[in-house]
Amino acid sequence: MTILITGATGRVGRQVVDQLVARQTDVRVLVRDPSKATFPAGVDVVQGEMLDIDAMRRAFTGVSTLFLLNAVAGDEFTQALIALNIAREAGVQRVVYLSVIHAERFVNVPHFAVKSGAERMIEQMGFSATILRPAYFIDNEIMVTDVIREHGVYPMPIGSKGVAMIDVRDIAEVAALELIRRDQSPATLASDTINLVGPDTLTGSDIAAIWSDVLGRSIAYGGDDPTGFEQNMAHVMPKWMAYEMRLMAERYVSDGMAPEAGDIERLTTLLGRPLHSYRDFADQQVVPN
Repeated sequence: MTILITGATGRVGRQVVDQLVARQTDVRVLVRDPSKATFPAGVDVVQGEMLDIDAMRRAFTGVSTLFLLNAVAGDEFTQALIALNIAREAGVQRVVYLSVIHAERFVNVPHFAVKSGAERMIEQMGFSATILRPAYFIDNEIMVTDVIREHGVYPMPIGSKGVAMIDVRDIAEVAALELIRRDQSPATLASDTINLVGPDTLTGSDIAAIWSDVLGRSIAYGGDDPTGFEQNMAHVMPKWMAYEMRLMAERYVSDGMAPEAGDIERLTTLLGRPLHSYRDFADQQVVPN
């Protein structure tokens, strides 16, 4: 039985591959440029991209289960629907899909709306699926650590409702466990949805306080206005994507991104260990003198 991983060179996908290999699972990956991708021995690499129909058909040959991860892109929805259609064409019935928490609520944010649509397709096409719905990735904060250190400001406009940020390591391990559970089940399993959240729901001020403690000096929260955030993001990504990040931040401020009752307990039971915390991440960014 072979599990196909899309998005295998990204932060989540690569760790999913490693988790599966560590559990002696047959893994195939679809990558644009195999010369730039190094994977553990035994991983089957297929060259291609998700809009390359011939490559997708080759990638799905002999596959039993799909891990579907689509990066944020202008054609993300098309990529997802092609993958799902070719999966069905190839007889693949078992899917783990990396969506996003509150996908059905934050529908003015393009990549949330895309993932909500893909979730509906998975349901209507009758896949046996686990929908993984992660909150904001703690690891994204790498983008702002220099600003925190150099300017004494936590710049992410996440508001006062709170966001339950999750570590990518936790996302990847849950994904691997769900892929193996579905792949190895002798019977078709009922579909399920798992919210992937961190152990703490933190406000902008809470995170500034964590950094103040870790760095030993005062770090201020930059406030809820996303204008500066969008402008800064536009220097490192396309403007359409920076605007999308602004829309997402606005929903953090207005709605927050909190877990539902039982989410944290479910994850800790599934993993058999505590979740990684934001404080863990902040501590790891401080280099001892």
